[in-house]
Amino acid sequence: MSEKKIHINQTLKNIIAIVIIALVFFFVGKLWPSGEEPTKMTSDLLSQQIQNISELAVVEYNYTNMGKFENQATFYGWKVPFTTKSFIISYDGKIKVGIDMSLVEVKIKGKNISVFVPEAKILSHEIDEKSIEIFDETKNIFNQISITDYNQFAIDQKDKMETSVKEKGIIKESQEKTEKVITSFIKSSYQLSDDYKIKFQIIK
Repeated sequence: MSEKKIHINQTLKNIIAIVIIALVFFFVGKLWPSGEEPTKMTSDLLSQQIQNISELAVVEYNYTNMGKFENQATFYGWKVPFTTKSFIISYDGKIKVGIDMSLVEVKIKGKNISVFVPEAKILSHEIDEKSIEIFDETKNIFNQISITDYNQFAIDQKDKMETSVKEKGIIKESQEKTEKVITSFIKSSYQLSDDYKIKFQIIK
């Protein structure tokens, strides 16, 4: 199957940092209701508190994509005339990037806090089915368009968009924002003084 993409309109409608200020204060409030003394910070306790966040999606990439599918029947490597089938499809999609917080571990030694985090990755990739539009669909009786054509084309397009996200540096951006969020969470939760040092190490 050959595929030809004639137009990609990747519109970065939003690169939204899902700033977790509300989340931070929510967890702080749950940890110590008003008037109670903060619990002593330990490696195990802090690890558990961060892991309870589960997944953290810090970057959301919204896009619009248009692409063309084209296929022609072949016979022993030769393209058969008048057997071309094609269609153009347009749709909106959303990719969320972040980390699996359940894998985060914390080690505390004096005033040095080491946070071990997994690499940021694509957490979800959704297509808005209501946005899908199909144009210029051929009706070739010798080589008819099938459900398999649509499904495989959708898979190929999603893979290309995910590759684009990586090439644009959005995974790296998500990693950096994750570290900022976790740092804010730790400092706000325990009201740490400036002499505490928080360092991050990516788990491979």
